[in-house]
Amino acid sequence: MLTKFETKSNRVKGLSFHPRRPWILASLHSGVIQMWDYRMGTLLDRFDEHDGPVRGVHFHATQPLFVSGGDDYKIKVWNYKTHRCLFTLHGHLDYIRTVQFHHEYPWIVSASDDQTIRIWNWQSRTCVAVLTGHNHYVMCASFHPKEDLVVSASLDQTVRVWDIGALRKKTVSPADDILRLTQMNTDLFGGIDAVVKYVLEGHDRGVNWASFHPSLPLIVSGADDRQVKLWRMNDTKAWEVDTLRGHMNNVSCVMFHAKQDIIVSNSEDKSIRIWDATKRTGIQTFRREHDRFWILAAHPEMNLLAAGHDSGMIVFKLERERPAFCVSGDTVFYVKDRFLRYFEYSTQKEVQVAPIRRPGSVSLNQSPRTLSYSPTENAVLICSDVDGGSYELYIVPKDSAGRSDYLQEAKKGAGGSAVFVARNRFAVLEKSSNQVLVKNLKNEIVKKSPLPIATDAIYYAGTGNLLCKAEDRVTIFDLQQRLVLGELFRPLLLNMLFWSSDMESVALLSKHAVVIANKKLVHRCTLHETIRVKSGAWDENGVFIYTTLNHMKYCLPNGDSGIIKTLDVPIYITRVIGNNIFCLDRDGKNKLVTVDASEYIFKLALLRKRYDHVMSMIKNSQLCGQAVISYLQQKGFPEVALHFVKDEKTRFNLALESGNIQIAVASAKEIDDKDHWYRLGIEALRQGNVGIVEYAYQRTKNFERLAFLYLITGYLDKVGFMCKIAGQNNNLMGQFHNALYLGDARKRAEILENAGQLPLAYVTAATHGLTETAERLAAELGENVPSLPEGKSHSLLMPPAPLMACGDWPLLRVMRGIFEGGLDATGRAELEEDAAAAGADWGDEDLDIVDASEVVANGGDGFDAEEVEPNEEDGEGGWDLEDLELPPETETPKGCQQCSLCCICCAYTRHACQPNLDSEIFSGWGACSSREL
Repeated sequence: MLTKFETKSNRVKGLSFHPRRPWILASLHSGVIQMWDYRMGTLLDRFDEHDGPVRGVHFHATQPLFVSGGDDYKIKVWNYKTHRCLFTLHGHLDYIRTVQFHHEYPWIVSASDDQTIRIWNWQSRTCVAVLTGHNHYVMCASFHPKEDLVVSASLDQTVRVWDIGALRKKTVSPADDILRLTQMNTDLFGGIDAVVKYVLEGHDRGVNWASFHPSLPLIVSGADDRQVKLWRMNDTKAWEVDTLRGHMNNVSCVMFHAKQDIIVSNSEDKSIRIWDATKRTGIQTFRREHDRFWILAAHPEMNLLAAGHDSGMIVFKLERERPAFCVSGDTVFYVKDRFLRYFEYSTQKEVQVAPIRRPGSVSLNQSPRTLSYSPTENAVLICSDVDGGSYELYIVPKDSAGRSDYLQEAKKGAGGSAVFVARNRFAVLEKSSNQVLVKNLKNEIVKKSPLPIATDAIYYAGTGNLLCKAEDRVTIFDLQQRLVLGELFRPLLLNMLFWSSDMESVALLSKHAVVIANKKLVHRCTLHETIRVKSGAWDENGVFIYTTLNHMKYCLPNGDSGIIKTLDVPIYITRVIGNNIFCLDRDGKNKLVTVDASEYIFKLALLRKRYDHVMSMIKNSQLCGQAVISYLQQKGFPEVALHFVKDEKTRFNLALESGNIQIAVASAKEIDDKDHWYRLGIEALRQGNVGIVEYAYQRTKNFERLAFLYLITGYLDKVGFMCKIAGQNNNLMGQFHNALYLGDARKRAEILENAGQLPLAYVTAATHGLTETAERLAAELGENVPSLPEGKSHSLLMPPAPLMACGDWPLLRVMRGIFEGGLDATGRAELEEDAAAAGADWGDEDLDIVDASEVVANGGDGFDAEEVEPNEEDGEGGWDLEDLELPPETETPKGCQQCSLCCICCAYTRHACQPNLDSEIFSGWGACSSREL
């Protein structure tokens, strides 16, 4: 029994698999219904409206519904999408044991301790039939999967089969009104809609469970007499076929397996037993330590079973379904339906080679586990777990392909693992002595070699080499020289390994991890998966493609990974050729899956610095999505990410990160948000692009920073106009700051006087020789005229002369990125089209900046037509400009080696960068004189 998922909870009394989703319902003795995702191992939802234990639960085959029945005598129908109970069906007078939807009609069948079976129409929410006849608790009732039959089991020691054909006919083709009225009346008394067809008697104690075979006229039942009985029926009668004995306590549940000719039963003796339905003998027994089993459920499509016990439930399958296969050149050899077959990738032709085993025992886990192939000798080595581990060697003649009557006697032997290590030699692991036996094609031992570690399994690792797996490590061992060529210490429960075509890389797969190493087992990367890893293969580019239960994924040599495709059912990859992925399903059928490999090929080109391929894919592929953008940002290629982004906010962030000021301006204009203009101003200031800084400050109406910008760039006339604008806006503090920047003492005295600060205005006028103004203010102050200090000389504080004027500041010398250069040479037109689409103009004209003098001359109170309240912080609207033209493209500074002038601005704007004070170019204020540093 291969456990796939296990939960710990209160006692589980009811189970049901969803027919399509990887979900299972578990109804608990505590009254809670849980819905689990058994692939992810997560609890999806819980439903808690029943009073007392919930013993029966069942998913609908097509609708988002499930039904439950419990000890509160209620049947509830739920919608699991809306997470609520839709309605409750009342009618039973005692505990409800089981509930089940019909596979076709809108019916629910329920079994109860009130000794009745009821059939409900869940659409009309009415009871359409009451089946009476049992004289003790009815422990279960279920519909036949194809016919108009219901089977029930009761503690009255009988199993009953009910014919509900009349009910179906009435539902599908109703008669006239009088007949329907008669039928409705008779329904109240148990009527003619359902009749007992057979009563199966044979159990000595109460029967707990009975179920139909999915396709044959068989019934299996389990009872408190610890026996499992098999019954056969025809049109006229039913009879007992055989009795299966072995359980040591009450048999709780029993059913036929959907895909194999076996019977599964569980019991209060804490065991699950598997029986051969043909030979009617026990095959295997699985025991729990302390938990009694109560219920079984089978998946309607997949080879999965579930069992509920005292402390939770288990989802399991009886044997592994991974097909044994081996890829050789253009061919994959594999085992299907006890035949060795091969499939050619080029022609997609499947050929049946030879039978490998005559039909016989259905013992579990006896199917081939691994397959090894020698192409020169056309020899096949098949290993299985038969007799504790054995192998079979087949030499297939060339002319036998396609002959179904060909049967060769295989050469057999015992061994935990067996693989070809040379053209006509294969190695067999002998675990007892921890050595390898090298044999020829006659199955004769030619050499024995002890292994360097306690080996659990061996794998091919090149001619004459073996990869040995131990509990804590894997080792490559040279059989000829008896040397260890490589070793990897990993607590890895290795299940499979896959070599690249050049044998330079190997992927080691465990249940929940993928480890990539080179041919010497030097570790490269490890990927951890929460979902089980199923298979993998290398493509011709050196990318490892692997599958989990529900995804197909890729792994790059540096460990980067991603999802290629979501899978409905598990598949096993055999080969990857470009965008075509060949695989086998669990039934051994070859499938071709076509995928889009652009994402991982693009990332691989970036990793290997194949920038010509990157540029080609940028222009020609349809790559998109947040995953690609995020990857490019993480790997330091924001300028490349710009080509995959349409969202303006994302484009703006990427443009700032890559220093592309032109695209940033275009995006900021589209967004027109104060915060984005502010960030654009900071980046333009870092680059020294005065025009864009001025434009950004105008859009945010940031008068203080704008005035300081004019000051340090030498536009003192504009500082004067900013002073007037501040006065028009009644911004006295801004007006005073601008007067300070200009060194205008008269204006400062005037501002102080208008603000009511007459003493300060008098001191300013008297200090700077404004006699008339000082006398006038002294007259107004009278006796409150402040005294000036004697013996002190005064001086007017003037701002230093700017380093430059009329144009952008000196820009830092930077190296263009490889993609910017590539675009300059090959893709300039495409980039211009992208920018134009985003609203940018790549012309050589300057931005049309609003002139402050025109605003003052026009009597405006700001840089737009609307009135601006004093100290307004609103950034909406901005400075209304008709046309936005970008300045010529300039090289983007990337470093933090700013000149001293830039450092003044940084200090003012609280920018994070700091000058390198130890650098020679920062030896003092004004030391920077060249256009480029």
